[in-house]
Amino acid sequence: MEPARPNQQDDKTMIAFFDVETTVPSGSRRRGGGGYYLLEFGAILVCPRRLIEVDNFSTLVRPSDLNAISSLSIRCNGITRDSVSNAPYFVDVANKVFSFLHGRVWAGHNILKFDCPRIREAFAEIGRPPPEPFGTIDTLPLLTQRFGRRAGDMKMATLANYFCLGPQKHRSLDDVRLNLEVLKHCSAVLFLESSVANVPSITNLASKSIFSENCNIQNDIPAGTNLKLCSLPVALSSLEGSSCGVRNVKDVRHDLGKYGTTLENEDAIYLMEQVEKMRIESSHLNSDDSVGGNSAPCSAANSAHTTSYIDTIKNSGSYAGFLEPDEVLVNCITVSHSTPTPTVKRIQILHQNVPLWLRCAGLAIHFGINTKFTDHAGRPKLSILVNAPPSLCHVLAICDSLVQNSLRSYGSTSEWWPLMKKNAFTNSSSTIRLHIPTITNCESAAMYSTEIYRLDASKNMNKLAFSKFDAAELDLLLAPGTNIDAFFCLDAYDYQQNAGIRLVAKSLLIHSR
Repeated sequence: MEPARPNQQDDKTMIAFFDVETTVPSGSRRRGGGGYYLLEFGAILVCPRRLIEVDNFSTLVRPSDLNAISSLSIRCNGITRDSVSNAPYFVDVANKVFSFLHGRVWAGHNILKFDCPRIREAFAEIGRPPPEPFGTIDTLPLLTQRFGRRAGDMKMATLANYFCLGPQKHRSLDDVRLNLEVLKHCSAVLFLESSVANVPSITNLASKSIFSENCNIQNDIPAGTNLKLCSLPVALSSLEGSSCGVRNVKDVRHDLGKYGTTLENEDAIYLMEQVEKMRIESSHLNSDDSVGGNSAPCSAANSAHTTSYIDTIKNSGSYAGFLEPDEVLVNCITVSHSTPTPTVKRIQILHQNVPLWLRCAGLAIHFGINTKFTDHAGRPKLSILVNAPPSLCHVLAICDSLVQNSLRSYGSTSEWWPLMKKNAFTNSSSTIRLHIPTITNCESAAMYSTEIYRLDASKNMNKLAFSKFDAAELDLLLAPGTNIDAFFCLDAYDYQQNAGIRLVAKSLLIHSR
């Protein structure tokens, strides 16, 4: 059934959900100042009042250099050279793309960091001014801030799996439709939680696991971005400087009483109203501004190859904002406390007012998979012990001290578990434990939430696909002496008289031995 077409009067009020698929830039192209080649564009127009699709457009795009479609690119989205050999060049579809996007509210998952810059680059390449949004809604930081970590990480595939919406296909039109469905489901859950005041919320029911999945994903917005949200029935001044992707937010004050609710329902109202009204003003996005500064190696032993492959994962979009230890300004590390429920304390380690996430290359595994402890279902809680370089130890020691002192100031009497331990064989180095959490899908099958890649002898990076939970299989991959590059978050906890910081691995890159 074809979507209903908007009439001319209402056309510009439609929200443009869009997504692009691109090549994965090689290390040499990145060092030479190049970037991504656009392979596919897909968009749907959505009525903001009824949240239904009213129009759509998608097209494959032939890149100027077919050789840019590498095996890594094909593994990411399945688009081959043959797929686009007869597709139009971007210059041939630019008018249609412009008409779909210009002057509308743009929406998508991680679009501020990835998709918006790709659109600007594509128009710059053909010498045309790019379309400009009336406003921009990035569902990655929005849902991370408002829906929380209950579904694991906030990638589209994980959210789709959480709601049993099927696998993410990594094709533009399919992904934007999935994005809309995920947004609807998250909004519905928050609405129901706010409506049933005397029934424990989903978050409360999952309180036993809240400490293992508490890290907020950081989604840095390029400097110069100025998003203003208006006509929302909550005061938004408290969002300034938060990780929800909002900058320079106006203090909009309303009487909550007329909505028949209290501040306890602020999260649900905020998201539901934002989905309904979509009244957002935005200055032009500055895609030239970098995020996180220039990367510095974690140790002198790291090669240029290691850095380039870390950049490949980082630039995939979901890992934007991870900092190397040398990039961390230690005097900007702070600790925040909140109490989402009477029995749960939420502790966040922040860097410049956003959650601190770290990346480090060349970590040597000291002890492999530890299966000593099990979860409520009897599955092993997986972790590995790695040697930590001095620069990382310096940052972690400061975090350890800040959280411990902060908890004491709040009256905590829990036993403190140090984050680092001295290497039993060499007193000159310390070890840290990286946790590999598991998630359960719709079929109640456990799987690793950590993304795991392997770098072979030819420097090809392959994402490993696991068909089942198998600690022994993982132990073979993460054997002692193996070098890995790690992306991880810092999960502070104070629970059942135990307190400390857990390092939760988001992505691991295994080097060939």
